[in-house]
Amino acid sequence: MSDVDTSEGKRRRHKRWPEALKREIVAATLAPGASVSVVARQYDVNANQVFMWRRRYRGAIEHPAAAPCPSAPALVPVTITPAPEAEAGTPAATSTPDTIEIEVCGDCRVRVGSGFDVRALKRVLDLLRRR
Repeated sequence: MSDVDTSEGKRRRHKRWPEALKREIVAATLAPGASVSVVARQYDVNANQVFMWRRRYRGAIEHPAAAPCPSAPALVPVTITPAPEAEAGTPAATSTPDTIEIEVCGDCRVRVGSGFDVRALKRVLDLLRRR
């Protein structure tokens, strides 16, 4: 009987998991009575990989009081209020008519004027969502 090496030409490929799916799997393991190994089998993931993701997202798990950021775009309420009356000769205190304010995850606000850079704003919002 001879030994045959069948590994020639075969490379092991690592499956890439979308960030939203990783968080969904981690959340499923945190449900009362959930088993990491059972959840891992349901999603066809190695249980050790799920434990690694749980460690990665531990900060978000340990601080559930913070408002979670939605993983998908959602409709949000919008309130339009008149600009505060400015005293004679002084500009409005907080905003100008061409300024919008964006609240991110309930704890950050970004004010954007009409001349903003779209790419820079996207980078800022992405960073704030990851906090």
